[in-house]
Amino acid sequence: MKKEQVVELNRSLGLWSALALVIGTIIGSGVFVRQAAVLDQTGSVKVALFAWLAGGIMTLAAGLTIAEVASQMPKTGGLYYYMEKMYGRIWGFLSGWMQIIVYGPAMIATIAAYLGILIVDFFGINPAFKIPIAVISITLLAILNFFSNRYGAMFAIITTVCKLVPVLAIIALGLFFGKEQSLVQSINGIQTSTGSFGVAILGTLFAYDGWILVANLGDEIKNPARRLPQAIIWGIVIVTFAYVFVSFGVFQSIGAAKVHQLGIGAIPYLASKSFGVYGGRLLSIGVIISIVGCLNGKVMTFPRIMYAMADNRELPFSKQLSYLHPKSRTPIWSVVTIVGIAIIMIVFFDADRLSELCIFTVYCFYLMAFFGSFKLRRQNLDRVFSVPLYPLPQLVAIGSSIFVLVSEIQNDLIGVMLSLMIVLVGVPVYWKYRNQRSIVDNKVVQER
Repeated sequence: MKKEQVVELNRSLGLWSALALVIGTIIGSGVFVRQAAVLDQTGSVKVALFAWLAGGIMTLAAGLTIAEVASQMPKTGGLYYYMEKMYGRIWGFLSGWMQIIVYGPAMIATIAAYLGILIVDFFGINPAFKIPIAVISITLLAILNFFSNRYGAMFAIITTVCKLVPVLAIIALGLFFGKEQSLVQSINGIQTSTGSFGVAILGTLFAYDGWILVANLGDEIKNPARRLPQAIIWGIVIVTFAYVFVSFGVFQSIGAAKVHQLGIGAIPYLASKSFGVYGGRLLSIGVIISIVGCLNGKVMTFPRIMYAMADNRELPFSKQLSYLHPKSRTPIWSVVTIVGIAIIMIVFFDADRLSELCIFTVYCFYLMAFFGSFKLRRQNLDRVFSVPLYPLPQLVAIGSSIFVLVSEIQNDLIGVMLSLMIVLVGVPVYWKYRNQRSIVDNKVVQER
């Protein structure tokens, strides 16, 4: 009964809220700082733009695949719920365990730490305050998410609109005022050797990551079987256009050589050059807002995985972690726990490294979910959305995941082994609490 009441009371997020969460959770700082990195790997503007486009197409294929899955089981927990229904409880548990213990908190910690650096630089504050600022930032966002999900969603809409303003300005600057013939420029004459196209695509795929997190709010979205696919697909399409055209705008405005020379300072230089000192300051504000919006999306979505697992009595302190505030109907103790782990990571660990460790296992679960979409097709479940050009998008998504997994093994074998160990630690936890889950399932059956 409690679960049905929660679904009824919390189903308040519409398409615009879900779309803003997809865009806001994907776009952090990458669109403002990664043009030089991708250019250096590819060696030419044309190939760099194609790398951004290829990353977007691969991500869209993954999004289309998960959108079809989500339309058949739009429940809180997202990937955790999908894995359980497609492969069994232990696989669902392990995918959720990895996300709530390390990956989610580490992502929040990494973004918050970077936000602290940006704020310190912008206001000229003592660098010693960057960690306290990071901690205060995620604490304030956690408090925001104690209230009804409408407030977190409204904040996502506001920050997404704000971050799109500098994006559109850069695009317009390049399209209408850029004087560089960027598409024929390269940096081969400047840099003696360039990286590989594959490495460049890998970097763009990481910049697109975060698109799946809105699925964690499945029970809180109006008509989720229809709205979730729409939000995921259109969100990825909009982000792809933003990444490609912002990169083109930068190259067209200041040229490949200057982008290569300035690195992550290319867009601030462009803003100051085109709009003066105040333009550069405004762009810095835009980047800070972008980071805050991205951080809010993760603080809002990752605790829903913990709540779903606790609601199934699969975690220690499940009663507390599955508690919903009687008025806001938000899982406040799950929010506190996720943010608390993130704060510990900020203060005592290298959060960026911890988030990198989980990339391999995250994509392992992605890959399983993509294969699982074929399994669901054979089961002939009711679905509002079907992937067009089936099975091509699924095959592209599978190929993209394999590409990431192979790259991770080649480039960070130790990290891969550590990430697998993190997942395996969850096995004894699963076995310890699986009996409690069975009791919950039996009660549900009896109530029915």
